[in-house]
Amino acid sequence: MTQIDSLPPLREVIATHGLSARKALGQNFLLDLNLTAKIARAAGDLTGADVLEIGPGPGGLTRGLLAEGARRVVAVEKDARCIPALEEIAAAYPGRLEVLEGDALAVDLTGRLTPPVKIAANLPYNVGTELLVRWLTPPAWPPFWQSLTLMFQREVAERIVARPGSKAYGRLALLAGWRCEARIVMDLPPSAFTPPPKVSSAVVHLTALPEPHFPAEPAKLERVVAMAFNQRRKMLRAALKGLGPDVEDKLVAAGIPPTARAEEIELERFCALARLV
Repeated sequence: MTQIDSLPPLREVIATHGLSARKALGQNFLLDLNLTAKIARAAGDLTGADVLEIGPGPGGLTRGLLAEGARRVVAVEKDARCIPALEEIAAAYPGRLEVLEGDALAVDLTGRLTPPVKIAANLPYNVGTELLVRWLTPPAWPPFWQSLTLMFQREVAERIVARPGSKAYGRLALLAGWRCEARIVMDLPPSAFTPPPKVSSAVVHLTALPEPHFPAEPAKLERVVAMAFNQRRKMLRAALKGLGPDVEDKLVAAGIPPTARAEEIELERFCALARLV
């Protein structure tokens, strides 16, 4: 195995600090430093960029990001057991790693990141989707980040890049496709992780567009899409009846057949509907 830095192998780090992965925290550790460096490279040129990492665990991806030239990495870790291992990485890369102990859904990053900013993470399974939706739906656009390079369960990754008419098409695909270009850049089998999860994983790379593909208010688009796909088997006139008694008129005005189902409707039409509600 290629050594990417002077620090010990991750299995040794885990043994030294007693870092068994915890299911309650959605942890599955990726120990192959060749793979973590490959994920870091998937984030693009990191030189001159600050990188936000969520859930670094024992620091495999952290080391990859630093070795690939990130200007600074800000790593948010909820598991206090991992902090000493991350502090060892910080000592090996002086001034380039800041470790924040806390919940990624609540931690305040104000003033800690200097543009350009990229986000790269092997996201904990239990918060990954919520974090992605937050990053995709800020009130103002462009966001504070340039790109997202994120690992998910393969099923979730497919939902992010899905196209209309497919079984995976839904809320995540619409929100990602509205403001980003998204693609799957890597697949990882369960055997790549410790402990091996029951499902395969994939890395998705999302690049923020300067402007959304179509105009819409984030909160309204999110509401319309959530209502439509919460009852995806129903005709849209029934799924969206909460939009008011004139929902059929709004659907027609947006170019959507009232008898259509959500998975049949393209992003442009959902944005047109969001502008009418």
